[in-house]
Amino acid sequence: MRSRRQITDIFSISFLDVISCGFGAIIILLLIVRNVPPDVIEQAELDQQGLIQELQRQLFELRGETQILNRQMTAKHEQLSLEKTRIARLRTELDLMQSRYARLSDAQQLSARQKGELELARQSLTDEMRRLLGDNYKRKNDLIGGIPVDSEYIIFIIDTSGSMVNYGWQRMIDEIIATLDIYPDVKGIQIMNDMGDYMFSNYRREWIPDTPARRSAIIQRLRGWHPFSNSSPVEGVLAAIRSFYAPDKKISIYVFGDEFTGKSIKQVVDTVSRINQMAEGNQKRVRIHAVGLPVQFANPPQYQMTGIRFAALMRELTLQNGGTFIGLNDFRPGY
Repeated sequence: MRSRRQITDIFSISFLDVISCGFGAIIILLLIVRNVPPDVIEQAELDQQGLIQELQRQLFELRGETQILNRQMTAKHEQLSLEKTRIARLRTELDLMQSRYARLSDAQQLSARQKGELELARQSLTDEMRRLLGDNYKRKNDLIGGIPVDSEYIIFIIDTSGSMVNYGWQRMIDEIIATLDIYPDVKGIQIMNDMGDYMFSNYRREWIPDTPARRSAIIQRLRGWHPFSNSSPVEGVLAAIRSFYAPDKKISIYVFGDEFTGKSIKQVVDTVSRINQMAEGNQKRVRIHAVGLPVQFANPPQYQMTGIRFAALMRELTLQNGGTFIGLNDFRPGY
């Protein structure tokens, strides 16, 4: 009986200790909670809401500033585009002026007699033209008027870019037919695009015989002939001169196009002058003529630069190579 009473007493003391600790913890929690007044908690919540509203206000301000900066950046891009266009136009004018200066410098070295012979060669019929056309021949298309036709071999260089194919193709075909009409009988014809690709690959680097059937085949093939083009006649002109130039042949190149996307007009003129050497009588072996279709001029002014550069290049190139540049007033058939 004594041992049992001891066990009961020990258990009772431990239980009281646990209960006392629990009550003590509750009292401490109550003291802590009572030390933070409710108005402080409410003020803390209000401060947090105010901070959130301030951050939202700053966010909206930043978004507004971002929109303003984006509009300013867009305006700067547009201004930069206009400045680039202006620079390109000024470069074109500079190239043209340099070419004219070089041409005038060369012309000053010619004697008066040589100048007279050159002018006469451009304005009058030669014996070779009379032999080909006859004394009573009259041109059927006044747009071709003034072009010397003393060549027995002709090469057509045609711009096959999208702008030509989509807008000026039929007018170009009409002008080629008119050009062929002023050459009733030649020894050879060749058709290339502005990249130097041949219309008839089996006549690569060879002359196509001139027959009525062959002329009809050329016109028929033109209606669906659209090889790749970089909208620049330079490659085709250089390829034609290098492939067909011959001291004993009189050759005329006819360029049909609407734009020049190359970098330097002067470089093209100088390169052609170097490879197209003089023949007897101070005349170029290969005449270069050009017909410009005003396709680009149907666009707004800021997109007309490649058309202006084509006209500037062809005017200078034909002038220095015994030819004529014709600028059509419309790219639609019948105009």
